[in-house]
Amino acid sequence: MNPAGAIVIYIVWWWVVFLGVLPMNVEGRWEKPDDGVEGADPGAPADPKLKQKAWLATKIAFLLWAATVAIILSGVFNFRD
Repeated sequence: MNPAGAIVIYIVWWWVVFLGVLPMNVEGRWEKPDDGVEGADPGAPADPKLKQKAWLATKIAFLLWAATVAIILSGVFNFRD
């Protein structure tokens, strides 16, 4: 496995995990009537907490990436055939 392949695998894992954790703990604006933003869509999140979700996605993606790299380097699956 070359470094470019490892980076691509990590990026793919990060986006999959990020899109999975994105809807966690989200409160819509309709749940907080005193939000104070005029004209905002009521279904939009009041506080999406993107920084915490990005860090969570980074940690989980690293674990999944490490497992994927370990499997590829161990030779259990041969992707060259």
